[in-house]
Amino acid sequence: MSKLIIIQTVIPDYRVKFFTYLKIKLEDNFILFGGERFFKETITTDKTISFHRAVKNIFFFNRNFLFQTGPFWKYVLKPNTTFVISLNPRNISNWLILILRKILNRKTIVWGHAWPRSGPNSKSDLLRHFMRLLANEIIVYTKTQEEELSLKMPSKPIYTASNALIFKKEMVASTQDLNDKNNILYVGRLTKGKKPLFLIKAFLTLHSSLPKNSQLIIIGDGEEKKALENYIIKNNIAHKVKLLGHISNYSELKTQYDNALFSVSPGYVGLSVTQSFGFGVPMLVSENENHSPEIEAVHPNENALYFKTDDIEDFKNKSLLFFENKDFWINKRSVICNFCQNKYSIEAMAEPFLMNLD
Repeated sequence: MSKLIIIQTVIPDYRVKFFTYLKIKLEDNFILFGGERFFKETITTDKTISFHRAVKNIFFFNRNFLFQTGPFWKYVLKPNTTFVISLNPRNISNWLILILRKILNRKTIVWGHAWPRSGPNSKSDLLRHFMRLLANEIIVYTKTQEEELSLKMPSKPIYTASNALIFKKEMVASTQDLNDKNNILYVGRLTKGKKPLFLIKAFLTLHSSLPKNSQLIIIGDGEEKKALENYIIKNNIAHKVKLLGHISNYSELKTQYDNALFSVSPGYVGLSVTQSFGFGVPMLVSENENHSPEIEAVHPNENALYFKTDDIEDFKNKSLLFFENKDFWINKRSVICNFCQNKYSIEAMAEPFLMNLD
């Protein structure tokens, strides 16, 4: 068996379970490298992942480009190794790895979004496409991306590893204690693109129509946190809106999902959508956003509802629909959870990485 070597810019806490699973499966045949900070300095490596090996991230041109140095370079030329690197043209060292290993006929897999955020017709996809051509295989985040990319590169092996945060056994839907399931939950970064301030403003128009024990629970950190705190104090709603900060502990997260009737994505959808579905909790999603690929998990009236983007009145109306149809959505929880177990578990995510070892 060849040795699997994965190089990451950083190893954030939401990836720890995934990489730990690979380490359990492959033992000494898996080596993980990662730097300390991402292009966005607030995204850092989780220090609890003891088996990863540190590398140095050297950023330049205002942190728009990166070169990595460290002990992984001694493996670049070695036979019986499979390298997995980020499909990110801004990482200059990855270009060097691809070229050297292409010349020596060493297997290299690029892993990431099939397309730039601006889409497959973006000019920046030209560079990304060169990376795809140099790689032996490609791992993308969604089945849709796999199918789209296969049309462009029909002879290239392409696989899907849908982003996952928890194991199958951790995906448990709570259908008991209906009176406790009255909260609205947001989990994600507190950034303008995620629109948490819109969420609080919309909830302010809504909460008087909800059960008395209903609260808006916000989990996450980011640059918008201070503005949210000020708005909550100014409008005297601290008893209804709770900012809990970043939470990565599974038990704490499960408690919050168990007590929520639905979760919310007031801005673009990200990883939290599959986490929500993993606990059987449906999501209210802003309709017209530049969503992350995880949006393909959303199926209206099955595991989610859409509201008109930036429309407080429609947000209010769709939120009330969840409460009006509470029994329906509680009974849906097991179905939503099972759907997620099959497609968005860590075990499912790991399959393309494990099957690609010679």
